[in-house]
Amino acid sequence: MWQENNSAKGRSFAGVHQEQHSSQAVEYVVDVESHLVRVKFGKKLAFGDIERYAKLLQLNPQFRPSYAEIVDLTEVEELDLDAEEFLKLADKVDPFSPQAKRAFVVRTLFQGHAAGMHKVLRPQRNIEIFHTAEEAECWIGAWSRWDRTSPHHRG
Repeated sequence: MWQENNSAKGRSFAGVHQEQHSSQAVEYVVDVESHLVRVKFGKKLAFGDIERYAKLLQLNPQFRPSYAEIVDLTEVEELDLDAEEFLKLADKVDPFSPQAKRAFVVRTLFQGHAAGMHKVLRPQRNIEIFHTAEEAECWIGAWSRWDRTSPHHRG
């Protein structure tokens, strides 16, 4: 189990959302217009929380595996994941396609290490780590515009 001793709160997401779900450990929105999923995890995060989030996304008729994702880890203080669970999340549980753009928002070194594990286990060059949601949104937006104008885009 990883744990951090800091109780500062992160910021929440704002904007137009098509559908929103929340529980004690996770809240997320699927923004169909932007082809984006935004997820914010709470103070304690375990394998089961992430697995439930992934299953809910897969059951959501508005979700597409090709959508981009912004993962807000700024409130996570305790992460109950071992190496085997990190591997299972990356290889079997993750509902996003390998080509989907992924941005992790972190506040601390602890959170950055957790996001970095996912980045290492999904070696495509489409996962980045940021310190603000605004930076993540800019990167996702810029890449989305590039992706749509690319001759390889199948829109």
